[in-house]
Amino acid sequence: MRATWKGAISFGLVTIPVQLFTATEEHDIPLRQVHEKDGSRVRLRRVCEAEDAEIPYQEITKGYEAPDGSMIMLSEEDLADLPLPSKKLIDVLAFVDAETIDPLMFSKAYYVGTSDRAADKPYALLKQALTESGQIAVTKIAIRSRESLAVLRVHEDTLVLQTCLWPDEVRPATGVAPEGDVTIRPQELQMARSLMDMLSQDFDLSTLHDEYQKALQQVIEARLQGVELSHEEEAAPTGGKVIDLMAALESSVRAARESRGERGAAEGTDAEVRTLPVRKTAKKAPAKKAAPARKATGSAAKKAAATLKESGGKKSTAATKSTAKATTKKTAAKKTTKRASA
Repeated sequence: MRATWKGAISFGLVTIPVQLFTATEEHDIPLRQVHEKDGSRVRLRRVCEAEDAEIPYQEITKGYEAPDGSMIMLSEEDLADLPLPSKKLIDVLAFVDAETIDPLMFSKAYYVGTSDRAADKPYALLKQALTESGQIAVTKIAIRSRESLAVLRVHEDTLVLQTCLWPDEVRPATGVAPEGDVTIRPQELQMARSLMDMLSQDFDLSTLHDEYQKALQQVIEARLQGVELSHEEEAAPTGGKVIDLMAALESSVRAARESRGERGAAEGTDAEVRTLPVRKTAKKAPAKKAAPARKATGSAAKKAAATLKESGGKKSTAATKSTAKATTKKTAAKKTTKRASA
């Protein structure tokens, strides 16, 4: 990672030379604005309203529009002369409990690293002090000519600087929450807690990813290969107002259990009624292994003949009858021959 800021942490008379590294990155797929007719890029141009002509970036400066519509020009020198007490310095103002700062105020995060070996010991000291106390350090810092409120905290054995909004930049939530008294039954609260427990089991935050970006990448790859995608019609929303909150909670718990492959053993007596009894089926005797082929002699031959007679069908029966007749004729011929010779 490349350092984006260099300065020092200052608390009391202790100074720690540090540098900041951007701790987060976004994986959005960049999409361009193009002309639908021919696919050419659509670019934004800086046009002067008075001259109705494009002007170069070097001729652009900052200005403030007054309430009466007049424009007050501010040069780079005017902005450079503004006092920034926290310039190149992370000034620690106080140490407070972590719960004191509402996460709503958090903004961009930076990893804090040392810039020389002499800073290693005070860095480790501050890190250990924050860890053991469970506190965070409230600081001020100037980044890109703008002063920001920030906090220093410990994350995975590393100091992290988290810039924050100023308190007056957080809008009040007055009038957002439902007004009036709402009665919550103990059964509803218990079922809601059960649902929370079911959804929290074996939860691993690291397995989550952006499904939209993944699908968008697949669409882009299909377009690159010249594959025309089929578009499904968006299903009409079927949801409505929840009439029976308890029934909705029970259904949610049941769906959560089924998604985990569990049966509703803990859903109460209703689950037992809904569970169908399992029919017992007679167990079949295991098939015996085929014995090696032997000559059909004695009783075995009789059994084989009987089996053949039972399963042979009409052709086998006819063949048996013709064989019997041939045997009878041979016997009669032998008797005639014996008589003639006598």
